[in-house]
Amino acid sequence: MAKPKKKQKRGAAAWLLTYGDMTTLLLTFFILMFTTAEIEGRDLQLILSAFKGSLGMFSGGMTLSEGVLAELGQQIESLPAKERGDQLAKAVEKAVSIFQPEVKSRKVKITEDERGIVISLVTDAFYESGSAELTLEGLAVIDKMGRFLSADDFSDNDIRVEGHTDNSPVSPESPFYEVYPSNWELSAARAVKVVRILNEDYGISGKSLEAIGLGEHQPVETNDIEEGRAYNRRIEIVIMRKKEFSF
Repeated sequence: MAKPKKKQKRGAAAWLLTYGDMTTLLLTFFILMFTTAEIEGRDLQLILSAFKGSLGMFSGGMTLSEGVLAELGQQIESLPAKERGDQLAKAVEKAVSIFQPEVKSRKVKITEDERGIVISLVTDAFYESGSAELTLEGLAVIDKMGRFLSADDFSDNDIRVEGHTDNSPVSPESPFYEVYPSNWELSAARAVKVVRILNEDYGISGKSLEAIGLGEHQPVETNDIEEGRAYNRRIEIVIMRKKEFSF
């Protein structure tokens, strides 16, 4: 009597393997997009700094070439160590604490970008209109600034003061027109005024200070509405980030 043939076990269809791989890859892709969207620049720096020394030439060839990290404006090999990143975060917290009343009233804004810590002053609150002369409130906030920057924490950092305006031309009827005939002169004069105070009254070395007038050419808001123009009229004090950044 002939033996009955064994039934062959049939596996899953071949297309399911490809489909499963594609689904897994798509899931990984969207998780990666979500994760990177939630990480701020400073946190991303700290994550990447953990791989310091692991990038570059290996025996198998070039795995990652040193280049510009567009999101942070820095070289991969020059990212700050975790300790320096923590110190930078503490410095930002200290600045927010010192300027808390002005931050709450939206006269001062404190941010961090690829340059370093940026303390932005709304000039309408601290300068006479069309002039480089500080008001009493302006002198008070620059006094806070001077005491904050003259601390030993910033002795190794360059400090850049940038003057900015909106796109409205200086009126020929302004009493200051002969002194500041354009936004270039006005923005530069305001930056120089702050630099002189920091140097002469608070002993910050002139070698560490830089004053720049940028006029209307780097707005942070639209110039189509008055509120936007008000935020574009500003002074930015930038505590410059260095390759060996320490606070």
